Amino acid sequence: MNTEQIVRTIVEYFEERGHRRITGSTLLPPPGDPVLFTTSGMHPLIPYLEGRPHPLGRRLVNLQRCLRTTDLEEVGDANHLTVFEMLGTWSLGDYDGSMSLDWGYRLLTEGLGIDPGLLHATVYGGDDRVGPDTASLRLWQDRGVPVELTVEDNWWSNGPVGPCGPDSEIFLWSGETPPESTPTRDDRWVEVWNHVMMRHRRLEDGSLVPLPQRNVDTGLGLERLASLLQGTSSVFECDVFDPWRRLVPTLWPTDEPSRRLLYDHLRSAVVVLGDEVRPANTGRGYVLRRLVRRVLTVLWRDDPSRSLGDLPDELISHTLDHFRQEVESGDVRRLLLQEERRFSQLLERGRKVLARPRFQGPLGDEDFHYLHDTHGLPRDLVMSLRQE
Repeated sequence: MNTEQIVRTIVEYFEERGHRRITGSTLLPPPGDPVLFTTSGMHPLIPYLEGRPHPLGRRLVNLQRCLRTTDLEEVGDANHLTVFEMLGTWSLGDYDGSMSLDWGYRLLTEGLGIDPGLLHATVYGGDDRVGPDTASLRLWQDRGVPVELTVEDNWWSNGPVGPCGPDSEIFLWSGETPPESTPTRDDRWVEVWNHVMMRHRRLEDGSLVPLPQRNVDTGLGLERLASLLQGTSSVFECDVFDPWRRLVPTLWPTDEPSRRLLYDHLRSAVVVLGDEVRPANTGRGYVLRRLVRRVLTVLWRDDPSRSLGDLPDELISHTLDHFRQEVESGDVRRLLLQEERRFSQLLERGRKVLARPRFQGPLGDEDFHYLHDTHGLPRDLVMSLRQE
């Protein structure tokens, strides 16, 4: 299955079970949300998870584009992307977690053809405030799926305050040998679907109170699932990256970890620009600026003459189309080149400043503060220049 077929199969499965498809929002979270970007499909739904009636009812399904800055340093491994798509389902005070898990199990095994023997589940084991999730445990035992009990790994929260609750995660074996060990002991078990039993609200003092309604919130990473179903060794080999793998290696030859960073960060920058974020020194704009500068650092490390102006238009258009963004590819290219020029000028200025006698020895916090506040040189850029 390609990604479009996977999306269609999952959405239609839940539509047959009374779910209404909602339109995914942009990467920009709703007003009042403390995060910079939408990190999961539940962000736009927080008011409804807290009790407000949704106009389409109590059962929902959608495909949401997400961005997670916490994964920036992990990009390059087999499973992490900065911008990705999340399939989500919700029960807003309707069915319980066991039904959600049962539907998830049947969809994976019957709808998508996954061997049940390649599945493993984890379930919340309980602590001194909330008891173990015995309902989910029984469901998995009845289905013959091995289960591992954890505490911190199976408690989901939306931050220090807000909706939270126990979750049950479904893992798929990605190894070439028969399945062994457990998800917390062997990273060949890859998480594909998280089902959160969202029953509590954490207050500022850390205490838990019941939500007005008991919800189920699930999330399934599309690219990760696609790579597993397509038998590839990483998300970068699934079908959504086909044009990137075809065009980038011949344009900018480099090693595999660097190629993955280029694929991910350029694709992510295009999507962020497509949602009308612009480069800046703070907030969302700084995340975008950091993505572009990390790309340029890799490109110029191997060949200083490389330019984002050489990025094939097909890759920009393919990305905008895939994420359903109505932005002209020429506008995206123009903004990328503007940022490239700014970074080139900053590097030139930075090299001149760091050549001064004051900065020849070890640098302290006072030096880094001065370089940032006076010359606009962030610490990570200073460290990169010092290694040239």
